[in-house]
Amino acid sequence: MKSKYNLPEGMRYATLKERREFYRNEFNTNRLKEWFEDWNQKGTVKFAVIIGRHTRIFPNKFEEDASTTIIIDEYEDLEDVKAQILEFLPESAYYDRNVYDTKQRVIGQELAFDLDPENLTCPIHGTLADKMRRHQGLAFCELELNMVKEETRRLYEELEKQFSLLRVVYSGRGFHIHVFDKEPFTWKRKQRRVLARELKKKGFLIDEWVTTGGMRLIRLPYSLHGMVSRVVLPVEASQLVGFDPVTDSRCIPKFLA
Repeated sequence: MKSKYNLPEGMRYATLKERREFYRNEFNTNRLKEWFEDWNQKGTVKFAVIIGRHTRIFPNKFEEDASTTIIIDEYEDLEDVKAQILEFLPESAYYDRNVYDTKQRVIGQELAFDLDPENLTCPIHGTLADKMRRHQGLAFCELELNMVKEETRRLYEELEKQFSLLRVVYSGRGFHIHVFDKEPFTWKRKQRRVLARELKKKGFLIDEWVTTGGMRLIRLPYSLHGMVSRVVLPVEASQLVGFDPVTDSRCIPKFLA
């Protein structure tokens, strides 16, 4: 199905059939387990899905909940999480960066940085405000994608001065940088805000709402970004320069191959 947003060639909405095919045959819970094994705080992880808020593609039985955020916090294991995702067939899957103990008390939060291509000023398509006026607020082009990739590389190098356990994830549209150092898990919101504002003063276009913890959900690695039909893929920082999500087979689901 064609997206209402202008996107790089080959990126489009995934159909329900394609979402089902992906989560049934390609979504690897073993790799997901490895992702969470490195968390420095041990506790319960909560997951979430949004079924069809932007694409308006959803199973009929979930029409009333298509635009809401559905939390998955009762599950036996990651295979059970996968089964529930297959039930919802969402356009997007996330996990909650808060870490909870057995009594559902917050015992920490993963520090993360979100960089999206539409927030950059494109020499062709203008500012985010320009795009919003054209009802293209979630649109981006290959030039913007390359710009945000370079921004991510620069931010990674800046964060390396302070942290040692960093991971980069291609989110399907832009990039996320996750911090797995132990100390930031227990930072208060004020500490996160100070860091976010310091980075903004240095010219980095990060989503402060994500970094400070106001937005706790972040895209689930190895899931499908249903708005662009791309796999949410962890990428080595050293590979960023040559990484092209438009053509890289690692982030192209088999239904597009």
